[in-house]
Amino acid sequence: MTVTHDEKVVREFSKQAAGFADPRLNAAFTRHLDRLVRFMDPELDQEDVVLEVAAGTGIVSRAIARRVRHVTALDLTPAMLAEGKRSADHAGLTNVTFAHGDATAMPYLDRSFTLVVTRFSLHQVADPEAVVKEMVRVSRPGAALIIADLVRPAGLDGDLDRIERLRDPSHGTALTESRIAELVTLAGAEVKRAERFDHSRPLDPWLDFSHTPADVAAQVRRELEDELAGGPVTGMRPSMRDGVLHFTHSYLFQQAIAG
Repeated sequence: MTVTHDEKVVREFSKQAAGFADPRLNAAFTRHLDRLVRFMDPELDQEDVVLEVAAGTGIVSRAIARRVRHVTALDLTPAMLAEGKRSADHAGLTNVTFAHGDATAMPYLDRSFTLVVTRFSLHQVADPEAVVKEMVRVSRPGAALIIADLVRPAGLDGDLDRIERLRDPSHGTALTESRIAELVTLAGAEVKRAERFDHSRPLDPWLDFSHTPADVAAQVRRELEDELAGGPVTGMRPSMRDGVLHFTHSYLFQQAIAG
């Protein structure tokens, strides 16, 4: 029986859901959250009605909830939503709604939100163009759209998507910054500003977080070690730091205004 991409996403992120609430396993994501909130700061208003698309556990929703009127966290994976709701309830957040839904066909009327954000989703979904179109569709004119994602640096050698899919079969395609900007423009919004940065991460916690099978994890580790020894380029930019094998991700924060 053929497994759809959405089914892969639900399967893989159901396994990962608990890790999103554990800073020991999710240190890289939580480290960047404050940076993303600072990037969003000019757009946040106490009267905002916000939508977080492909929200997972609603990490962004929960981080900004006390600064806006209401946030809806929409995601495809029930286990992620349940984990997020538990965290929101524990924090006493009463203005966050967790909703099950498809980011490519969202159950909201046109022009419903004053701020729309998605974090680490476009590289994961099968149809990023459809997601961006939906984000613009549900945004009120003049609303801010925030996209935070893993991206492929221009000119990078190696097939990083192949390695990413070994680690997590639900990985889609890491887009370039220019491609994301193109999708936003085609959907009817205007890119206003962006922030880019690289982050070197230890390999083993990354593999542990996704519950990558031991044999596959060993293959990923071997390919990165081979590259360091002069072998084929993987696109993961491996390095050794204090005797620990690391790799490098590139991230983009992009802000646009809906037309």
